[in-house]
Amino acid sequence: MTDANTGPGDGTRAVRAGLPDPVKHEPTLPGPVFAAHYHLPGEITGPYAYGRDENPTWTHLQRAIGELEAPGQGSVETLVFASGVAAASAVLFSQLGTGDTVVLPSDGYQVLPLIREQLEAYGIEVRTAPTGGDAQLGVLDGAKLLWIESPSNPGLDVCDIRRLAAAARARGCLVAVDNTLATPLGQRPLELGADFSVASGTKQLTGHGDILLGYVTGGDASAMAAVRRWRKIVGAIPGPMEAWLAHRSIATLQLRVDRQNATALTLAEALHGRDEVTGLRYPGLPDDPSYKIASQQMKRYGCVVSFSLPTRARADRFLEALRLVDGATSFGGVRSTAERRGRWGGDAVGEGFIRFSVGAEDPGDLVADVLRALDESAR
Repeated sequence: MTDANTGPGDGTRAVRAGLPDPVKHEPTLPGPVFAAHYHLPGEITGPYAYGRDENPTWTHLQRAIGELEAPGQGSVETLVFASGVAAASAVLFSQLGTGDTVVLPSDGYQVLPLIREQLEAYGIEVRTAPTGGDAQLGVLDGAKLLWIESPSNPGLDVCDIRRLAAAARARGCLVAVDNTLATPLGQRPLELGADFSVASGTKQLTGHGDILLGYVTGGDASAMAAVRRWRKIVGAIPGPMEAWLAHRSIATLQLRVDRQNATALTLAEALHGRDEVTGLRYPGLPDDPSYKIASQQMKRYGCVVSFSLPTRARADRFLEALRLVDGATSFGGVRSTAERRGRWGGDAVGEGFIRFSVGAEDPGDLVADVLRALDESAR
């Protein structure tokens, strides 16, 4: 994806994102503000009144994320949440009402079916279609909101966001893109025509597997006001310590992303020649079904590789044999993780399907560990 701005590079932007103007004897990044209320005599003025509404630590983090998601666009607003699901729910439930129609991916994050149940309970029609092949276009007519997940989790299919966003706009339909797997350094949905970029900051954005966080970035003031109101009503706010840790972690985002993405490609290439590996997916592989469109809209391809082993037992043996990879859910952390995704239910994957999140280990060490584990699991 071509950078629409001629400003600083991704690394410089990540390191400087959201920092306040320097003040002599003050820290570069102010520490977390722990406050339920603020001094507020007389008339209500100023940005901070009550801790559920705003917090100075959120302000710095929201500015940082906005500078990454939409550099140079001062009218864009970002709101942070207690988790990625809280952020997704805020968009869906603030923009939709009884009688409306929403289009969701049928192959998206496994919490989406739970959200679908709640949407339908509120009298909202839910249509679904797969991410691949831009299939959501076929069920778009009459919808008020299109929810895109590209790359999809865990299958790693990619759709043409520009094409879908243009088609949605022509129908008066809002577009939200789950940007969790790509991160703002991988793609910028607002530049591709989306109204909202939504993500779990729990994953690669913060990268250390030690906080839960979500965010929504959007350019329409009215739509974002509704999202903000939903956050206030539900109280789905992050703690100040989590917000501060997230901001601190963003400084290394470009370093982590580049290392993890490069190693993910190396791992995918190593798995490509293994007879027991089927259904290998990584958008950065030149022969991946998603490579062509991914290369047109993504700057980086992500840290997740997916593939299948012949049986559930083989997959379990493989995971047990790994020494440098933690058996855990989630993805995007500096320590590699992997899991047999079918153990959770809810994803349309086979029993031997593996979602592998590549960390920041030395590429040679990680690939050697994976290949050794494959060999041992065959016995």
